[in-house]
Parts: sequence; structure tokens; C-alpha cells
Amino acid sequence: MSEKSMKAYWKENLKYLAILLSIWFLVSYVFGILLVDQLNTIKLGGYKLGFWFAQQGSMYVFVILIFVYVWLMNKLDKKYGVDE
Repeated sequence: MSEKSMKAYWKENLKYLAILLSIWFLVSYVFGILLVDQLNTIKLGGYKLGFWFAQQGSMYVFVILIFVYVWLMNKLDKKYGVDE
């Protein structure tokens, strides 16, 4: 792999990480802490939405983000020819 390809690979990898970590921050900190009072006015399955994000929703999103990251990295590895 050439130096130019390695830099492009890591640039895309860091872009994916920044996007996914931003989603993680939004769901866990913003929805679970900062906007909890506003979200609690909405009910989801009998529970307040702010409570749901803080207790359940953030965990679901984290697991989904793991699978999305694996899918993106497999696609990126194939693009740059470093897949197994």
C-alpha cells in the first residue's frame, strides 16, 4: 500500500469515527442529559422518551453504531485492498 493510499485510508477512517462518535455524543449526552426534560414530554411505550434514551435507547444506538462501524470498515478495507 502506497503512502498516498494509507493517508487516504486513514482520512476516511477518521471521518467515519468522527461521524459515529458525534452520533454517540448526541444520543448519550444531548438526548440523555441536556434535553431530557423536553424529551420527557413525549411517551414511548408508556415511558418518558428522555428516560428511555438515558436507560435503553442509548444502549441500542451504541450496539447499532458498532455494527455500522464494522460494515463501514469492511467496505473501506475492500476499497483499499487490505481486507482479509
